[in-house]
Amino acid sequence: MDPYQASRRARKGRRALIQFHAGAAALLAFLILGCLLRAYLGPTAADRVVAVNVIGTKAVILLCLVSAAFEEGFFLDVALVYSLISFLATVCLARLVLQKEQGREAR
Repeated sequence: MDPYQASRRARKGRRALIQFHAGAAALLAFLILGCLLRAYLGPTAADRVVAVNVIGTKAVILLCLVSAAFEEGFFLDVALVYSLISFLATVCLARLVLQKEQGREAR
């Protein structure tokens, strides 16, 4: 195989990988919109907390996809920090919901 064909094949493979990452990112964005709707309409507070947690998880996956697409490692660091913050926010929201429910039972 001559170098020109190898270069062409590599560009074609890279283009396919970029299309895969773009499609996966678009799908994740669509799924995040669905979770936003659940967080807004959720019949219970627990549904809202779970929806916010799922949004955080999907955002971390999206950051990992961006890291793979741009071949930059610092996006993985951002994803790690974001996942820790998302976990803490979920714990705080769950405790807040629990306190509100216990306050209603006391009345």
